[in-house]
Amino acid sequence: MEELPFMLVKEIGGPSGVVAEHEEFLKKHFRLITLKEFMEDKTHFSERITCIFGWGVKLKIDQELLQSLPNLKVIGVAGAGVDHLDLKMISTFGVKVTNTPQEVTSATADLAMTLLLASARDLLAGIQVAVSPDTETYPLNWMSDEVTGSTVGIIGMGGVGYKIAERARAFEMKILYHNRHRRKEEEERAVGATYCEKVEDLLEQSDYVILAVTLTSETANMIGKRAFELMRPTATLINISRGAVVDHNALVEALQNGSIKAAALDVTFPEPLPRNHPLLKMKNVILTPHSGTATHHCRRRMMMKVVDNILAVIHGQPIPNEVFQK
Repeated sequence: MEELPFMLVKEIGGPSGVVAEHEEFLKKHFRLITLKEFMEDKTHFSERITCIFGWGVKLKIDQELLQSLPNLKVIGVAGAGVDHLDLKMISTFGVKVTNTPQEVTSATADLAMTLLLASARDLLAGIQVAVSPDTETYPLNWMSDEVTGSTVGIIGMGGVGYKIAERARAFEMKILYHNRHRRKEEEERAVGATYCEKVEDLLEQSDYVILAVTLTSETANMIGKRAFELMRPTATLINISRGAVVDHNALVEALQNGSIKAAALDVTFPEPLPRNHPLLKMKNVILTPHSGTATHHCRRRMMMKVVDNILAVIHGQPIPNEVFQK
Protein backbone atom coordinates (compact mmCIF):
# COMPACT_ATOMS: atom_id res chain seq x y z
CA MET A 1 0.00 0.00 0.00
CA GLU A 2 1.38 3.38 -1.03
CA GLU A 3 2.37 5.64 1.85
CA LEU A 4 0.21 8.72 2.32
CA PRO A 5 1.85 12.13 1.77
CA PHE A 6 3.07 13.77 4.98
CA MET A 7 1.26 17.04 5.73
CA LEU A 8 2.43 19.62 8.27
CA VAL A 9 -0.32 21.32 10.29
CA LYS A 10 -0.13 23.71 13.24
CA GLU A 11 -2.15 21.37 15.45
CA ILE A 12 -5.35 19.36 15.40
CA GLY A 13 -8.31 20.98 17.11
CA GLY A 14 -8.16 24.00 19.38
CA PRO A 15 -8.31 27.66 18.33
CA SER A 16 -5.25 27.48 16.07
CA GLY A 17 -5.47 24.04 14.55
CA VAL A 18 -7.17 22.01 11.87
CA VAL A 19 -10.88 21.78 12.70
CA ALA A 20 -11.35 18.58 14.68
CA GLU A 21 -14.33 17.45 12.58
CA HIS A 22 -12.12 17.61 9.46
CA GLU A 23 -9.47 15.28 10.87
CA GLU A 24 -11.08 12.05 9.65
CA PHE A 25 -11.34 13.30 6.05
CA LEU A 26 -7.78 14.63 6.02
CA LYS A 27 -6.38 11.38 7.39
CA LYS A 28 -7.83 9.52 4.41
CA HIS A 29 -5.43 11.45 2.18
CA PHE A 30 -2.49 12.50 4.37
CA ARG A 31 -0.35 11.57 7.31
CA LEU A 32 -0.86 14.58 9.57
CA ILE A 33 2.19 15.89 11.41
CA THR A 34 1.67 18.64 13.95
CA LEU A 35 4.21 21.41 14.35
CA LYS A 36 4.98 20.12 17.84
CA GLU A 37 5.73 16.63 16.49
CA PHE A 38 7.90 18.10 13.77
CA MET A 39 9.90 20.29 16.15
CA GLU A 40 10.48 17.33 18.48
CA ASP A 41 11.81 15.08 15.71
CA LYS A 42 12.96 17.12 12.72
CA THR A 43 15.40 14.43 11.63
CA HIS A 44 12.58 11.95 11.11
CA PHE A 45 10.06 14.27 9.46
CA SER A 46 11.96 16.99 7.57
CA GLU A 47 12.50 15.03 4.35
CA ARG A 48 9.12 13.31 4.45
CA ILE A 49 6.83 16.35 4.63
CA THR A 50 5.69 17.38 1.14
CA CYS A 51 2.81 19.74 1.93
CA ILE A 52 1.58 22.29 4.46
CA PHE A 53 -2.03 22.98 5.34
CA GLY A 54 -2.26 26.64 6.33
CA TRP A 55 -5.27 28.07 8.17
CA GLY A 56 -4.72 31.85 7.96
CA VAL A 57 -1.68 33.10 9.86
CA LYS A 58 -1.77 30.38 12.52
CA LEU A 59 1.28 28.59 11.12
CA LYS A 60 4.20 30.94 10.51
CA ILE A 61 5.85 30.07 7.22
CA ASP A 62 9.28 31.66 7.12
CA GLN A 63 12.63 30.94 5.53
CA GLU A 64 13.82 28.88 8.49
CA LEU A 65 10.84 26.54 8.23
CA LEU A 66 11.19 26.16 4.47
CA GLN A 67 14.89 25.41 4.75
CA SER A 68 14.05 22.55 7.10
CA LEU A 69 11.61 21.01 4.58
CA PRO A 70 13.72 20.13 1.51
CA ASN A 71 10.96 18.09 -0.20
CA LEU A 72 8.10 20.50 0.37
CA LYS A 73 6.04 20.93 -2.79
CA VAL A 74 2.99 22.97 -1.87
CA ILE A 75 1.40 25.19 0.75
CA GLY A 76 -2.37 24.90 0.70
CA VAL A 77 -4.02 28.03 2.11
CA ALA A 78 -7.58 27.73 3.39
CA GLY A 79 -9.06 31.04 2.29
CA ALA A 80 -8.68 33.62 -0.45
CA GLY A 81 -6.13 36.01 1.07
CA VAL A 82 -2.43 35.21 0.93
CA ASP A 83 -1.14 38.60 2.09
CA HIS A 84 0.36 36.90 5.16
CA LEU A 85 2.74 34.92 2.95
CA ASP A 86 5.99 36.07 1.35
CA LEU A 87 5.25 34.64 -2.09
CA LYS A 88 8.55 35.77 -3.58
CA MET A 89 10.55 34.08 -0.83
CA ILE A 90 8.46 30.90 -1.05
CA SER A 91 8.91 30.71 -4.81
CA THR A 92 12.70 30.65 -4.41
CA PHE A 93 12.27 27.25 -2.74
CA GLY A 94 10.27 25.95 -5.71
CA VAL A 95 7.17 25.64 -3.54
CA LYS A 96 3.71 26.28 -4.97
CA VAL A 97 0.95 28.14 -3.11
CA THR A 98 -2.75 27.44 -3.54
CA ASN A 99 -5.89 29.02 -2.07
CA THR A 100 -9.68 28.63 -2.02
CA PRO A 101 -11.26 31.87 -3.33
CA GLN A 102 -14.54 30.47 -4.65
CA GLU A 103 -15.33 28.60 -1.45
CA VAL A 104 -15.39 31.72 0.77
CA THR A 105 -17.66 34.01 -1.25
CA SER A 106 -21.17 33.19 -0.03
CA ALA A 107 -20.42 32.98 3.68
CA THR A 108 -18.38 36.19 3.63
CA ALA A 109 -21.08 38.02 1.68
CA ASP A 110 -23.66 36.79 4.19
CA LEU A 111 -21.62 38.31 7.02
CA ALA A 112 -21.27 41.61 5.15
CA MET A 113 -25.05 41.87 4.94
CA THR A 114 -25.39 40.77 8.56
CA LEU A 115 -23.16 43.65 9.64
CA LEU A 116 -24.98 46.10 7.36
CA LEU A 117 -28.39 45.13 8.72
CA ALA A 118 -27.26 44.98 12.34
CA SER A 119 -25.73 48.43 12.07
CA ALA A 120 -28.67 49.96 10.18
CA ARG A 121 -31.23 48.64 12.67
CA ASP A 122 -28.98 49.47 15.65
CA LEU A 123 -29.33 45.86 16.72
CA LEU A 124 -26.97 45.96 19.70
CA ALA A 125 -28.80 48.89 21.28
CA GLY A 126 -32.14 47.26 20.58
CA ILE A 127 -31.06 44.08 22.34
CA GLN A 128 -30.02 46.09 25.35
CA VAL A 129 -33.45 47.75 25.49
CA ALA A 130 -35.12 44.35 25.30
CA VAL A 131 -33.02 42.64 28.00
CA SER A 132 -32.36 45.54 30.37
CA PRO A 133 -33.72 44.99 33.90
CA ASP A 134 -34.76 48.68 33.86
CA THR A 135 -37.06 48.29 30.85
CA GLU A 136 -40.74 48.56 31.80
CA THR A 137 -42.11 49.43 28.38
CA TYR A 138 -40.68 49.59 24.88
CA PRO A 139 -40.22 53.26 23.88
CA LEU A 140 -42.01 54.28 20.69
CA ASN A 141 -39.39 56.94 20.04
CA TRP A 142 -36.59 54.37 19.71
CA MET A 143 -35.91 54.11 15.98
CA SER A 144 -33.20 53.11 13.54
CA ASP A 145 -32.72 53.06 9.77
CA GLU A 146 -33.95 50.73 7.05
CA VAL A 147 -31.83 49.65 4.12
CA THR A 148 -34.55 49.48 1.47
CA GLY A 149 -33.98 52.28 -1.02
CA SER A 150 -30.60 53.27 0.45
CA THR A 151 -27.32 53.22 -1.46
CA VAL A 152 -24.57 50.68 -0.87
CA GLY A 153 -21.12 51.25 -2.32
CA ILE A 154 -19.02 48.12 -2.76
CA ILE A 155 -15.27 48.64 -3.09
CA GLY A 156 -13.88 45.49 -4.64
CA MET A 157 -16.23 43.63 -6.99
CA GLY A 158 -14.57 40.24 -7.09
CA GLY A 159 -16.28 37.04 -6.04
CA VAL A 160 -17.25 38.28 -2.57
CA GLY A 161 -18.21 41.76 -3.75
CA TYR A 162 -20.48 40.36 -6.45
CA LYS A 163 -22.21 38.07 -3.97
CA ILE A 164 -22.80 41.10 -1.73
CA ALA A 165 -24.37 42.92 -4.68
CA GLU A 166 -26.72 39.98 -5.28
CA ARG A 167 -27.87 40.15 -1.67
CA ALA A 168 -28.16 43.96 -1.67
CA ARG A 169 -30.37 43.81 -4.73
CA ALA A 170 -32.80 41.57 -2.84
CA PHE A 171 -33.05 44.36 -0.25
CA GLU A 172 -33.94 46.83 -3.04
CA MET A 173 -30.80 48.87 -2.50
CA LYS A 174 -29.14 51.10 -5.05
CA ILE A 175 -25.76 49.50 -5.79
CA LEU A 176 -22.57 51.32 -6.70
CA TYR A 177 -19.22 49.63 -7.09
CA HIS A 178 -15.58 50.44 -7.68
CA ASN A 179 -13.10 47.88 -8.94
CA ARG A 180 -9.73 47.80 -10.67
CA HIS A 181 -11.50 46.39 -13.72
CA ARG A 182 -15.08 47.09 -14.66
CA ARG A 183 -17.43 44.12 -14.75
CA LYS A 184 -19.15 43.08 -17.96
CA GLU A 185 -22.35 44.98 -18.70
CA GLU A 186 -24.46 41.82 -18.41
CA GLU A 187 -22.97 41.17 -14.95
CA GLU A 188 -23.82 44.73 -13.89
CA ARG A 189 -27.36 44.40 -15.18
CA ALA A 190 -27.86 41.09 -13.39
CA VAL A 191 -27.46 42.79 -10.00
CA GLY A 192 -28.42 46.34 -10.96
CA ALA A 193 -24.95 47.72 -10.17
CA THR A 194 -23.50 51.01 -11.41
CA TYR A 195 -19.75 51.33 -11.91
CA CYS A 196 -17.86 54.25 -10.33
CA GLU A 197 -14.54 54.76 -12.08
CA LYS A 198 -13.43 57.01 -9.21
CA VAL A 199 -13.72 55.66 -5.69
CA GLU A 200 -14.35 59.22 -4.53
CA ASP A 201 -17.68 59.27 -6.37
CA LEU A 202 -18.74 56.10 -4.60
CA LEU A 203 -17.77 57.44 -1.18
CA GLU A 204 -19.72 60.65 -1.68
CA GLN A 205 -22.94 58.89 -2.71
CA SER A 206 -23.11 55.81 -0.46
CA ASP A 207 -25.07 55.29 2.74
CA TYR A 208 -23.13 52.08 3.37
CA VAL A 209 -19.56 51.52 2.15
CA ILE A 210 -18.48 47.87 2.09
CA LEU A 211 -14.80 46.98 1.67
CA ALA A 212 -14.25 43.70 -0.17
CA VAL A 213 -10.77 44.20 -1.61
CA THR A 214 -7.64 42.12 -1.25
CA LEU A 215 -4.80 43.64 0.76
CA THR A 216 -2.03 44.95 -1.51
CA SER A 217 0.36 47.86 -1.43
CA GLU A 218 -2.30 49.83 -3.34
CA THR A 219 -5.16 49.07 -0.95
CA ALA A 220 -3.29 49.38 2.37
CA ASN A 221 -4.78 52.34 4.28
CA MET A 222 -6.89 53.25 1.24
CA ILE A 223 -9.69 54.31 3.60
CA GLY A 224 -8.19 57.11 5.65
CA LYS A 225 -8.83 60.71 6.60
CA ARG A 226 -9.55 61.88 3.05
CA ALA A 227 -12.03 59.05 2.46
CA PHE A 228 -13.90 59.82 5.68
CA GLU A 229 -14.11 63.49 4.72
CA LEU A 230 -15.81 62.46 1.47
CA MET A 231 -18.29 60.08 3.10
CA ARG A 232 -21.69 61.23 4.30
CA PRO A 233 -22.08 61.98 8.02
CA THR A 234 -24.94 59.44 7.96
CA ALA A 235 -22.80 56.74 6.33
CA THR A 236 -21.61 53.44 7.77
CA LEU A 237 -18.30 51.74 6.94
CA ILE A 238 -18.33 47.94 6.75
CA ASN A 239 -15.08 46.03 6.40
CA ILE A 240 -14.97 42.30 5.64
CA SER A 241 -11.68 42.37 3.71
CA ARG A 242 -8.51 43.07 5.72
CA GLY A 243 -8.04 45.39 8.67
CA ALA A 244 -5.02 47.13 7.18
CA VAL A 245 -7.18 48.51 4.35
CA VAL A 246 -8.45 51.06 6.89
CA ASP A 247 -6.41 53.67 8.79
CA HIS A 248 -7.74 52.92 12.27
CA ASN A 249 -6.60 56.22 13.78
CA ALA A 250 -8.49 58.09 11.08
CA LEU A 251 -11.50 55.85 11.63
CA VAL A 252 -11.59 56.59 15.35
CA GLU A 253 -11.38 60.30 14.64
CA ALA A 254 -14.12 60.12 12.01
CA LEU A 255 -16.45 58.28 14.40
CA GLN A 256 -15.73 60.68 17.23
CA ASN A 257 -16.22 63.88 15.24
CA GLY A 258 -19.25 62.66 13.28
CA SER A 259 -17.63 62.49 9.85
CA ILE A 260 -19.39 59.13 9.54
CA LYS A 261 -22.20 57.61 11.57
CA ALA A 262 -20.94 54.12 12.36
CA ALA A 263 -18.61 51.25 11.52
CA ALA A 264 -19.08 47.48 11.43
CA LEU A 265 -15.81 45.58 11.25
CA ASP A 266 -15.11 41.88 10.92
CA VAL A 267 -11.40 42.61 10.45
CA THR A 268 -9.00 44.96 12.21
CA PHE A 269 -5.29 45.63 12.37
CA PRO A 270 -3.94 44.10 14.48
CA GLU A 271 -6.19 41.17 15.32
CA PRO A 272 -7.41 41.20 17.94
CA LEU A 273 -7.18 44.90 18.80
CA PRO A 274 -5.41 45.85 22.03
CA ARG A 275 -7.97 45.59 24.81
CA ASN A 276 -7.75 49.32 25.48
CA HIS A 277 -8.36 50.35 21.87
CA PRO A 278 -10.99 53.13 21.47
CA LEU A 279 -12.97 51.13 18.90
CA LEU A 280 -13.80 48.55 21.56
CA LYS A 281 -15.63 51.14 23.64
CA MET A 282 -17.64 52.95 20.97
CA LYS A 283 -21.40 52.46 20.86
CA ASN A 284 -21.50 53.16 17.13
CA VAL A 285 -19.09 50.31 16.31
CA ILE A 286 -19.83 46.62 15.77
CA LEU A 287 -16.87 44.25 15.93
CA THR A 288 -16.80 40.56 15.03
CA PRO A 289 -13.78 38.20 15.22
CA HIS A 290 -12.74 37.78 11.54
CA SER A 291 -15.59 35.34 11.08
CA GLY A 292 -16.54 35.80 7.44
CA THR A 293 -15.92 32.15 6.60
CA ALA A 294 -16.76 30.78 10.04
CA THR A 295 -19.62 28.47 9.15
CA HIS A 296 -19.50 24.68 9.27
CA HIS A 297 -20.34 24.33 5.58
CA CYS A 298 -17.92 27.00 4.39
CA ARG A 299 -14.97 25.73 6.42
CA ARG A 300 -15.56 22.18 5.17
CA ARG A 301 -15.69 23.36 1.54
CA MET A 302 -12.46 25.26 2.10
CA MET A 303 -10.76 22.20 3.62
CA MET A 304 -11.86 19.95 0.78
CA LYS A 305 -10.61 22.41 -1.84
CA VAL A 306 -7.25 22.61 -0.03
CA VAL A 307 -7.06 18.83 -0.33
CA ASP A 308 -7.90 18.99 -4.06
CA ASN A 309 -5.24 21.63 -4.63
CA ILE A 310 -2.52 19.84 -2.70
CA LEU A 311 -3.17 16.42 -4.25
CA ALA A 312 -3.11 17.99 -7.72
CA VAL A 313 0.36 19.39 -7.06
CA ILE A 314 1.67 16.16 -5.53
CA HIS A 315 0.38 14.05 -8.44
CA GLY A 316 1.45 16.50 -11.16
CA GLN A 317 -2.11 17.29 -12.24
CA PRO A 318 -3.67 20.66 -13.22
CA ILE A 319 -3.98 22.80 -10.07
CA PRO A 320 -7.49 24.18 -9.44
CA ASN A 321 -6.35 27.30 -7.57
CA GLU A 322 -2.67 28.17 -7.78
CA VAL A 323 -1.52 31.56 -6.50
CA PHE A 324 1.06 33.28 -8.66
CA GLN A 325 3.45 35.98 -7.52
CA LYS A 326 2.47 39.35 -8.99
